[in-house]
Amino acid sequence: MTNALILIIEDEPEIAEILESYFAREGFRVICAGDGPLGLAHHQRLRPDLVVLDIKLPGLDGYEVLATIRRRGETPVIMVTALAEDLDKLQALRIGADDYVVKPFNPLEIVARARAVLRRTLGRAPETLLRLGPLSVDPQAIRAVVETAAGPVPLDLTPTEFRILAHMAAAPGRAFARADLVDACLPEGEALDRTVDSHVSNLRRKLSAAGAEGLLTGVRGIGYRLEAPHGR
Repeated sequence: MTNALILIIEDEPEIAEILESYFAREGFRVICAGDGPLGLAHHQRLRPDLVVLDIKLPGLDGYEVLATIRRRGETPVIMVTALAEDLDKLQALRIGADDYVVKPFNPLEIVARARAVLRRTLGRAPETLLRLGPLSVDPQAIRAVVETAAGPVPLDLTPTEFRILAHMAAAPGRAFARADLVDACLPEGEALDRTVDSHVSNLRRKLSAAGAEGLLTGVRGIGYRLEAPHGR
């Protein structure tokens, strides 16, 4: 992990230098960019393992940069910003941020959060299409579809909902504790059991609306299970 490449996209040189110094001291490789377009160019050319991204940037703001990174794939992104409003945080998480830290911050906290995110993303086996009854989940394309008599129905999922679905689909029939789903699928700032319940509730509703009722069920006293109903 400590050989991972960290891309810091930050327009304040002092903050960028501090972050670069702390990451380098911990053994990470680091590249910096002072604006959105240069950050995206570095991301496309260097394929970093994790991006630390400011929101207020020249050229393209952090939301635009994050949206482009998400269209390209699943590179983990930690937003670092002076914007502390809940709506700003929710917007970043909806677009697909893995974590969100408000300035001023302790650089050691950023490094610790980066390690936590990288533990969830590095060293994974190559992902293939996952099938469970009428449900197909493609982790590479970030796409989930329910096959019905009328044809395929794509699921419109948030990034967190998709991570939960893909994680559970990789082990059909397993009972997942809420803590398992928190560790594997949720950003650090969202890591609460009740937040898992909210995401799973929305996911279950979307599955049912698409014609996949009964796939995602609760396991009393434990958490949740994803499995095809008998006969499907």
